[in-house]
Amino acid sequence: MNNKSSPGGFILLGFSDHPKLEKTLFVVVLTFYFMTLVGNTLIILLSILDSKLHTPMYFFISNLSFLDLCFTTSCVPQLLSNLWGPEKTISFNGCAIQLFVFLALGTTECILLAVMAFDRYVAICRPLHYTIIMHPCLSQRLATIAWIFGLLESVVQTPTTLRLPFCSHRRVDDFVCEVPALIRLSCEDTTYNEIQMAVASVLILVVPLTLILVSYGAIVQTVLRINSAVGRKKAFGTCSSHLLVVSFFYSSVITVYLQPKNPYAQDQGKFFGLFYAVGTPALNPLIYTLRNKEVKEAFGRLLGKIKQPRES
Repeated sequence: MNNKSSPGGFILLGFSDHPKLEKTLFVVVLTFYFMTLVGNTLIILLSILDSKLHTPMYFFISNLSFLDLCFTTSCVPQLLSNLWGPEKTISFNGCAIQLFVFLALGTTECILLAVMAFDRYVAICRPLHYTIIMHPCLSQRLATIAWIFGLLESVVQTPTTLRLPFCSHRRVDDFVCEVPALIRLSCEDTTYNEIQMAVASVLILVVPLTLILVSYGAIVQTVLRINSAVGRKKAFGTCSSHLLVVSFFYSSVITVYLQPKNPYAQDQGKFFGLFYAVGTPALNPLIYTLRNKEVKEAFGRLLGKIKQPRES
């Protein structure tokens, strides 16, 4: 079927094979979306308003928070609409925009997490040279590279995916327009698209994850050489939040994009995809605030500034 002859767009099946679960998922997704909006907005405000957080680490964290805000907003309103009512359609243009944004922001997050691992490596393994190496210009360039790389990946892969001849039933077996689901919807040979997705997965998932693991391998070796137990605990504490975020993000993304081709794996992949799209953006602010003394202190100072004008 010619894509342009499909005015109705696509049908996002989502979790329609679990009708009793949809209302529960609606409440869960809405709750997590609210947590995402509040938590990530708070981190961005703290990073801007508190001068003590004007460091490379919090610059990257605020970039991650902004990315998560955009990421969830690109899919959650549509998902909530589909979970609440019987109407589960999305226009072709809406699907194209969603696919483009998902690819761009997902790729950006993969690169950004690797950049944040490099920042932690320099902070722990080269502490005396940290301010020289991670100066503001380099931090801005690294963040810009992550965003540009994500944009380029989406510009390359989105058109080739949307040019596929899709089956006439137009049923996308997912809750969002993503590359794997749209490839499965095609009625013709998709070998080229699958090769392209495999190459992209290696470049976007495997390479950054390898760099992260190498960075943390060096960090562990450096920390174990610290004689003081307090020093070791402090060093591990600065990395534990980022490592937890990396674990949540990559475990869910790899499950979605590198899953085997069978119905059980596809059904399981949708729940992992839901955690990747809704869960991790909501949990990231909690991880960085609950485990981070500096963020807690910055939040306390912000509350103090708010209370002072009221008391006066």
